[in-house]
Amino acid sequence: MPTCPDCGERGRNVDRITLKALLRPDALMRLMAGAYLFCPTATCDVVYFAVSSIFRRQDVVVPVFQKEPLGARTVCYCFAITESDLRDEIDQSATSTAAGRIAALVKADRCACEVKNPQGTCCLGNVTTVVKSLLTEVVLAR
Repeated sequence: MPTCPDCGERGRNVDRITLKALLRPDALMRLMAGAYLFCPTATCDVVYFAVSSIFRRQDVVVPVFQKEPLGARTVCYCFAITESDLRDEIDQSATSTAAGRIAALVKADRCACEVKNPQGTCCLGNVTTVVKSLLTEVVLAR
């Protein structure tokens, strides 16, 4: 599997529809034929890459979860759920129902991950990871 030309991390396949939906107009004009991959490395500025093409954070119209600092990142792009929202929910109830709510909405075919989420896939993995981390923080703070 191809690796990111900047950081060397293995890329994840991403559908073209994701790039078409999320690239800024000037970047979209540079979109070339062929397959693109998503670079998940937090410290790398590259978001999408192909054999002879790179798109960086500034080329994408939304902040990229994996590339933003911890704290207020958008975790679910379809339903506008942020880390702050999850933290508030956990602070108030010592739990989070976000993953269940999102799963129900996905099941009802109300998500648009392929055009709203820069990684081009469902956010539930990111939501679960963030919730686990926040719950661990709460337990350690007690």
